[in-house]
Amino acid sequence: MQGRIGIALLLLAASAPWAAAQQAPDPASLNNTERLGQTLFYQSCGVCHTKPQITSKQFGPVLSMASAGGREEVMRDVIANGTPRMPGFKHNFNADQIAAIVTYLRKLPEPPPEGVQPR
Repeated sequence: MQGRIGIALLLLAASAPWAAAQQAPDPASLNNTERLGQTLFYQSCGVCHTKPQITSKQFGPVLSMASAGGREEVMRDVIANGTPRMPGFKHNFNADQIAAIVTYLRKLPEPPPEGVQPR
């Protein structure tokens, strides 16, 4: 019974709008650092950087390997120190955790242009 519930939850999560829009990589393809980054991303970043429902608006931009011009040092700085529209997370995450989030983001493909549906 628990297996069926787990499978149902997995299928529900996989069909969530953010999963399709973000095109998250297969968890089996992630190493330990990337999995940590994915976990931290969905716990703390996903609320603004993924679209939670079809009718809800997304607050922050979709993040991917192309974010911050693809420059890891800029990604780390933005996560740590924030921007005028985003709080910094240097008091929430240590340097290794911030690096793990950046490592995970580097696995996310660049989203299609606005209005173009992914295939």
